[in-house]
Amino acid sequence: MTVSHASMLYLWIAWRFYDGAVFYPASLADVGPFFGRVWEQIVTYASPTWSTFAMYWTFLGVEGLMAAYLPGLKIRGLPIPSRNGKRLVYRCNGVTAWYLTLIAVAILHFSGVFPLETVYEQFGAFMITAMVSANIVAILVYFGAKATGNAERMSGSFLYDFFMGAWLNPRIGALDLKMWAEVRVSWLTLFLLTASGAAHQFATYGTVSTPMVFMVVAHFLYTNACMKGEECIPTTWDIFYEKWGWMLVFWNLAGVPFVYSFSSMYIASRPPFEHSVPFTVFCFVLLFGAYYVWDTAQSQRNRFRMQLNGSYVKRKAFPQLPWGTLHNPRYLDTDAGSKLLVDGWWRYARKIHYTADVLMALSWGLICAFDHFLPYLYVTFFVVMILHRAGRDISRCKEKYGADWDRYCEEVPYLLIPYVF
Repeated sequence: MTVSHASMLYLWIAWRFYDGAVFYPASLADVGPFFGRVWEQIVTYASPTWSTFAMYWTFLGVEGLMAAYLPGLKIRGLPIPSRNGKRLVYRCNGVTAWYLTLIAVAILHFSGVFPLETVYEQFGAFMITAMVSANIVAILVYFGAKATGNAERMSGSFLYDFFMGAWLNPRIGALDLKMWAEVRVSWLTLFLLTASGAAHQFATYGTVSTPMVFMVVAHFLYTNACMKGEECIPTTWDIFYEKWGWMLVFWNLAGVPFVYSFSSMYIASRPPFEHSVPFTVFCFVLLFGAYYVWDTAQSQRNRFRMQLNGSYVKRKAFPQLPWGTLHNPRYLDTDAGSKLLVDGWWRYARKIHYTADVLMALSWGLICAFDHFLPYLYVTFFVVMILHRAGRDISRCKEKYGADWDRYCEEVPYLLIPYVF
């Protein structure tokens, strides 16, 4: 928890005051003054205000109301063992909320009521506002679970249970808090932060550079994919199994948008720069190619799950990419009762979507060029995270499937990179 808070502050200070470079005390004698400077930068340029709290919570409230009440496809999740196999219903109206949000933001920006560059200019204050808010929400959800008898799978360690969560599916009326935070808040906020960087660049220099356009496109694609494929998310591990503890709450409400936007802020904080045409084309090809594999692989797997549990509904949300749905796919039956997909992208590697995700993250760093390491910190962190997650998943699947898992690994021998690893 301490590392999460410190890393967010460090990255903000890096692009805000040090041109995106790694910074540290100049000597042992400078350690005290160094932390003094850091504290002064935070207090002077990142102190939250009543205004930032009002705007942030208004945003959360509006997105929450839209998630709860806008019309949309209703999807049943997977059976929940701790609730006697009950399948919760999720209202999937993310696409409508997404485009309504974009329209509202455009009206506020172009009318001059709330210029979008304001978010960039007050990035530090909004970031700490989100951090404080996330901590408050995590505390309320944890003790709310204890008070209402909704705590489950508790270890007995307060710190561990607070970090990992007590409540699996916290809801306020029609609003599923975990689904709302993971889909609406994190990715929508990320896109708006990147758009604010582009608005700042245009307001300051009268132009938007190609690298800045690249980041807007990259984060639009990612956010739009989460919205248009929202019906696939109830079957994911985060929603089905992981409890909504501090880890998910903090990173949904604060960490994901304010850390993942580093490349955008790095570009926006510098005078506009351009790359050679071949390098720019390479970055876009890498982004679009990786996005296509990531989008269609996720769609194939989750729609396969939905077909099995009878919740699949064909949607027309834009864009529906070719090969996003498999018809009569090959799979392995297991003694555990689950079916393991061995078709589509999933016949090439067991975690092919992770590889595509890493390549997208790499493109976010490459577009920033090679002056500093920090634009590549996200992809470095992401590689470490997915290797850890892949190892965790393998251990869990070996335990669950036994000999069937060995048979699956013989059918799909590669983990991340087809024919290599």
